[in-house]
Amino acid sequence: MPATRTELKRRFEAGRLLLDGAMGTELERRGLGHPLPLWSAAALIAAPQMVEAIHREYVEAGADILVANTFRTNPRTLRAAGLFAQGEDLNRQAVELARRAAGGRNVLVAASVAPAEDCYHPERVPADRELRAEHELMAAWLAAALPDLVWIETMNTAREAQAAAQAALECGLPLAVSFVVQESGDLLSGEKLADALASVEPCDPLAIGLNCIPPRGLTALLPHLRSLTGRPVAAYAHIDNPTPIRGWSYSQAINPAEYGEYARRWLELGAAVVGGCCGTTPAHIRVAGTVIKVT
Repeated sequence: MPATRTELKRRFEAGRLLLDGAMGTELERRGLGHPLPLWSAAALIAAPQMVEAIHREYVEAGADILVANTFRTNPRTLRAAGLFAQGEDLNRQAVELARRAAGGRNVLVAASVAPAEDCYHPERVPADRELRAEHELMAAWLAAALPDLVWIETMNTAREAQAAAQAALECGLPLAVSFVVQESGDLLSGEKLADALASVEPCDPLAIGLNCIPPRGLTALLPHLRSLTGRPVAAYAHIDNPTPIRGWSYSQAINPAEYGEYARRWLELGAAVVGGCCGTTPAHIRVAGTVIKVT
């Protein structure tokens, strides 16, 4: 059974939680790359055993939270791939794979909720009516899959973050929300981070985070996020990207030991949850987990 909200709130407020690392880029690293629109979701059909194995490696690395492979199982993606009719089944399968990998340990299973269209193109966010309908359907699919919470991530506009959070709330799903920002600290849409946080605050998120930005930038921006919210803060960075992501002038190639030092700094800056985004591996998460234990 999913964790109760009381238990989730206690664990997040206690802090020092280790989030897992990347799924999509880890599948690619192991030779299972797939083009958009499905990207990582293709593995739920082609190689579910590999998805489960990656989850298990993150558990063995010390992860307290596994994020199920639902980043690209939203209605818009599945419709484009001709798999819309399988939406509820694929989301349930993704959560079940993470549950099996957890193996009865005290590991939370979160279901990823990504932007409906594109992480790095806020101008492609659908019109409000479509946005609400798609996130409401995604939330319904996930509610049926019984994760412990939903992890709304890489949000590049306040209105999509709000739509996703509201949909989760209405389905009774506890939630965390994480934003992708520019080097300036504003969302990729140009909106102020403070305004984005205000848009999701009524939905009572368990945590607020920053993700999918370089470790050095995340370190520089974390104090600003910390100053804007009294909620637990999550930090998980994007590494080894060959070119800077939109809104950034640089990227970073980081080995596990270096990533661990960034994780240490994020904890010192007040992060309650640290983990990894694109490019990170079980090795990066293992080192971050060791840092959590000794810091």
